[in-house]
Amino acid sequence: MTLEERIQEDLKAAMLAKDEVRKTAIRQIKKEILEAKTAPGADGKVSDEQILRMMEKMVKSGKDVAAVYQQNNRPELAENELAQAAVIEAYLPAKMSAEELTAALKAIIAQVGAAGPKDMGKVMGLATKMLQGKAEGRAISETVKALLAAL
Repeated sequence: MTLEERIQEDLKAAMLAKDEVRKTAIRQIKKEILEAKTAPGADGKVSDEQILRMMEKMVKSGKDVAAVYQQNNRPELAENELAQAAVIEAYLPAKMSAEELTAALKAIIAQVGAAGPKDMGKVMGLATKMLQGKAEGRAISETVKALLAAL
């Protein structure tokens, strides 16, 4: 079963269960998939990897919007955004722990042969490709910066 098929089945289940938060979040995912399929130059197909990237952006966006709602003293709106982000996040692969991330980045630094902070670009290029979906870009960047500064 593809990720798109799983999303469709989950939407049906959410509708039957009358779970509004889940239904709304899954409909947002389906909207993004449909837009990607019908975009100019698209071939009408979307891979699971593309869907996962879309969902990562949706989760990040939802959390950012929730933070803005919190700053503007609108906790009920922030709570709704965070609940929808949690539903979308459930489809994503598990994130690496800080220790796993550090170990993976140390291996990448050794592989690239980085000697200090000036090699950040080389390390980040490979790290973002290898760790896509497994860790947030900000966490990767901060950890690389700390590891390279320690060299």
